[in-house]
Amino acid sequence: MRGRFRLVQSLGVLLGVMVFVAAGSPVDAAKAKKEKDGATKSSTKAKPIEKASYGTVDGKPVDIYTLTNAKGAVAKITNYGAIVTELHMPDKAGKMGDIVLGFDKVDDYVAKSPYFGAIVGRVANRIANGKFTLDGKAYQLNTNNAPHHLHGGKKGWDKVIWTAEPKETKDGPSLKLTHVSPDGEENYPGTVTATATYTLTNENELKVDMTATTDKTTLINMAHHTYWNLAGNGTILDQELMIPADKFTPGNPMVPDGTIKPVKGTPFDFTTAKPIGRDLKAAGGNPVGFDHNWVVNGEPHAMRLMAKLKDPKSGRVMTITADQPGLQFYSGNFMDGKTSGKGVTHVQYAGLCLESQKFPNSINVPAWKEEVILKPGQTYKHSMVHKFTTE
Repeated sequence: MRGRFRLVQSLGVLLGVMVFVAAGSPVDAAKAKKEKDGATKSSTKAKPIEKASYGTVDGKPVDIYTLTNAKGAVAKITNYGAIVTELHMPDKAGKMGDIVLGFDKVDDYVAKSPYFGAIVGRVANRIANGKFTLDGKAYQLNTNNAPHHLHGGKKGWDKVIWTAEPKETKDGPSLKLTHVSPDGEENYPGTVTATATYTLTNENELKVDMTATTDKTTLINMAHHTYWNLAGNGTILDQELMIPADKFTPGNPMVPDGTIKPVKGTPFDFTTAKPIGRDLKAAGGNPVGFDHNWVVNGEPHAMRLMAKLKDPKSGRVMTITADQPGLQFYSGNFMDGKTSGKGVTHVQYAGLCLESQKFPNSINVPAWKEEVILKPGQTYKHSMVHKFTTE
């Protein structure tokens, strides 16, 4: 009798174990759910680089590339004009926000963009009266910013379709854009092959590396022309800017003539961080605001600090390093609220530009002219890094 009891007891235990295994333990169930959730999450996670159609320009297809880094920051770049259309970075609470001005569709960039997010060239900024002499020959360029030539002319590199090559790198997703500018384009001499490579690093940096080569002596001064607003909306007047430059190059009124003056005691002193709006009116201009070139301290062609911008409300900070002699700071003076994009109206001072560059109008200043002359066999190089943090 005792033997039968033991047999029944053993069968019961065995049956219980079988039922428990079949049903799955609480630990197993939790593990299975976690694995399922993880699989779903990984399948929906954004790829480092995604390509999509962005419409057409002059009957030619245009694409837009979405770069996503390991921290979830996102940059959107189109091969039309090598334009950064969106850049999403976290604020001090970790909330992502788009911090560049732009439009929703490529047609708006074609019709009315003030160089939002583009690579400008062959020569960024202004050339006085659109005139220069090179190797004894006089050139007359388009005076698209009458009476001066601005950002490469009527159809500069911000208005052409570049060839795109996406690539994943150890630092983060990258996009290399190439434009072959034919001899005589906008009346510049020489066939130039230009590249602009954007890398959205896993350290929340937007790196911009520019190069150019030529088959004939020509002028090159490329620049990246994003309009920044670290708050994502409103104006930039309360945002705090620091430019480590003891001197700047005043113009008549905006085009430098070779004069270099100290910033101390002027509205152009940003050696200590200050709100952009503090000395805006004192800067003068028509319309009022900053649109000047600073002579950044340090070795002119070494990577060094060029500017630091902070938005006190969001806590976002952008630190720019670059290897050019000058920095153009433009406070968005000419925007007038007549355009809008991505839910933002482009009111006056809605965004600012910080463009590392050679000095404007260098070709017409004997002491500066060699800086912008590129000869066959030489390679123009320009690197800048925008690093985003919070404080």
